[in-house]
Formats: sequence, structure tokens, C-alpha cells
Amino acid sequence: MEFLTEYGLFLAKVVTFVVAAIILASVIFSATQRDRSDHEGEGELKIRKLNDQYRKLKESIQSRLMSDAEHKAWQKQKKKEEKAERKSAKQDKTAEDEKASKPRIYVIDFDGDIKASDTDTLRRSVSAVLSVANPETDEVVVRLESGGGLVHAYGLAAAQLDRIRSKGVPLTACVDKVAASGGYMMACVADKIIASPFAVLGSIGVVAQLPNFHRFLQKNDVDFEVLTAGEHKRTLTVFGENTEKGRQKFLADLEDTHGLFKEYVSERRPALDIQAVANGDIWFGKRALEVKLIDDIKTSDEYLIEACDRGEVVSVSFQRKRTLPERLGLATSAALEHTVWRVLSAFRNQKIQ
Repeated sequence: MEFLTEYGLFLAKVVTFVVAAIILASVIFSATQRDRSDHEGEGELKIRKLNDQYRKLKESIQSRLMSDAEHKAWQKQKKKEEKAERKSAKQDKTAEDEKASKPRIYVIDFDGDIKASDTDTLRRSVSAVLSVANPETDEVVVRLESGGGLVHAYGLAAAQLDRIRSKGVPLTACVDKVAASGGYMMACVADKIIASPFAVLGSIGVVAQLPNFHRFLQKNDVDFEVLTAGEHKRTLTVFGENTEKGRQKFLADLEDTHGLFKEYVSERRPALDIQAVANGDIWFGKRALEVKLIDDIKTSDEYLIEACDRGEVVSVSFQRKRTLPERLGLATSAALEHTVWRVLSAFRNQKIQ
């Protein structure tokens, strides 16, 4: 028993040492990565041809439905066609020119949180696309998912899409689940908005909320002072006593922000009756089409598969290189999330039984 105790203490020391070494190595590696990233653009551009992806998916299904003899003949015919195409491409310069002039549809994804954290990668992806896109033949498709968030954050994200529109490159926004509030601020920039039948759209409004602990502090004889220079430097506070004058100023600021939001949407979708839809309400896909918040009912998959028939569909994304501590943190977070989910699932099943 004494041996097991000593062994347990020794094992704990070893584990502690290993963890400390990993943390130290992570800090050092993070510093070197940070210095290196300054010279490498802090990430890399990922290009994926969706035509090939959809074609492989189609061929995979076709091959599984064939008999062995049919599959063998199909593979033989396919290799023959690919060989003929390569030979033709080498001999026929015109075919190369036609391929080069083929329209391209650039696909950019934006998955928004309350801070629109994906804006930086959006900015880089837009810059990359605009450096090569041809306004006469090409198109940009943004697959957009966001329930909105901070006004200034989504204002910047929408401004990145405005860059595409100002260059004259056709822009299409595809919404499969939700583009509300700040998300719709981004979507309305597009020349065309496409949404799935039950996607949530709209919420053209502004909201602000904060708790106030003044009475609680007062009850417990705790003083909290707010000192400002400037009449409107602080209108509402969390711990201080709020005044009616401060509330009115805060409401006036909200109304002004709402007015700017409505102007922004109206300028980009002039056919929209802004007074009818700018009440903070939301509409599902089909209802959104009726009030002209969107232009068509369709999923992004359907739209992009159709686009493959008229051009080369290319997914563009900028991926920031994560440091070792970030990767370790994500792995730990995923493990904890998985554990918590299993515990909650077990507890729920136990309660149901």
C-alpha cells in the first residue's frame, strides 16, 4: 500500500513536470510563430474547385449503382475521354483560350457571431477575389449565416461586401439559415439575395440592454460615483443612478442608429418598402420573398450546382495559421465540450427513463 502511495506521488510529479514543459514550449513556440507570421501574412489562402467536388460526388453515386461489368466499361470510357481531352488541350490553343475566358463564380463563406469575428478573413478573401475577378464575366457568391450583433462590427463586414459591388462585380448572397439584423445589413449589399424556404431574414432594428445595480448597492450602503467630462459621455450606467435625461439621450441614439440602418438598406434595395419591414420583425424565406426582402427561394447548394453548368465555381477562404497554444486550447475545449455533452446526455436519458 505504501508503495502504491509513493508511486502515485511520483506519477503526479512526472505529470506536473510534463504539463509545465508543454506550457513552456507552447509559449516559446507561440512567440516564434508570431514573429514568423508577421512575414507570412498570418495565414494562407485556400482555393477549392467546387465543380470537381460536385462531379466526384455524382460519379461516386453513379459508380455504386453500376454492376461490375458496367463499372469496368465506364472506367475504361472515362480514361479514354480524359486522355483525349489532355491531348486536345496540348494541340488546340483555342481550347485553352476558351477555358481561360470561362466565367468564374467565386464563393466566400461568412459565419457571423455577435462580434462579426469572421470579418478579417472576409476582408482578405474579398481582396484576393477582387485582384482577379472580371466584372464582365465573373460573379461573387457569399454564403452568409448570421443573426447579427454589434453595429460597428457588422457595419465593417457589410462595407467589405460593398467593395465588391463598387467594383461592378455581380454579388449574390445565399442564406440557408439566418441573415437577421447585422446579417441582413450584409445581405442587402448583394445585387441578388437567395434564401431557403425557412431561412430567417429581416430584424431591421436596433436593441440595447443592460442591468442596473444601483438600488442593490444603495441598499447595502455602497456608493458608486460616475465622473465624466462632457454632458453625454455616459448616459446610462450599470452601477450608477440613471436619470430620465440620460434615458432619453440613449433612446435618441438608438433611433438615430436605426435611421442609419434603414437608409443603408433602402439605398441598396430601393424596391423594398422600408417602413413596412423596418420594425424589428423577422420573416421566413417565403414570407420574405413576398415583402421583397429577398429575390428568390433556393438553397445555396442548388444555386451553386446550377452555377457549375455556366462556369468554374471556386471556393475562396483565408485561413489564419493557429499557434500551438491555440491548437491545444481548441483540442482541450473540444474534449471538455464532448465530456459535458456526454454527461448531460446521460443525465437526460436517466431522467427520461
